Amino acid sequence: MTNRPDYNAQMRTTCVPTVLAAGDAENALPQSARVTVNCRILPDEPVAEVEATLKRVINDEQVTLTRKGAAVLSSPSSIDPDVLQTVARLTAEMWPGVTLNTTMSAGYTDNRWLRNAGIPAYGTSGLFSDPGRNGVHGRNEHVGVKELYESKEFLYQLVKELAAPGAAGQK
Repeated sequence: MTNRPDYNAQMRTTCVPTVLAAGDAENALPQSARVTVNCRILPDEPVAEVEATLKRVINDEQVTLTRKGAAVLSSPSSIDPDVLQTVARLTAEMWPGVTLNTTMSAGYTDNRWLRNAGIPAYGTSGLFSDPGRNGVHGRNEHVGVKELYESKEFLYQLVKELAAPGAAGQK
């Protein structure tokens, strides 16, 4: 598909081992091992299908899979043109010439709880970073100080405008 991991994660379900634990002594073979696998599942893919794929790929009867919590499915919010226009206008004011496009985030958000309560929810940050090297949430996270403060200002202005009486966010 593409050599951009961030795009690949938006185009298919991904499962990644995030925590490995085995043994209790440096000089002995471990009696057991445990792996935590974090799956980012696309909205239209059943969780049971992902679990079945993991079992098929692991292909070892001694390995057991245990879900940690229950998946909370959520439909995406439809695009509100008024909200998008406000985002586009603020983007043009702060960063003239920057192209605005909509994408699906491959990361976790709390928006699903709002959407399931009937409240449309969207994500935007105004934060610019190098997509290949930003190290999001890692020890190597790279965000410029200027970009961080610009993002904060963008979000402040956006919330202020959308929360104003009679504004797009008040529908």
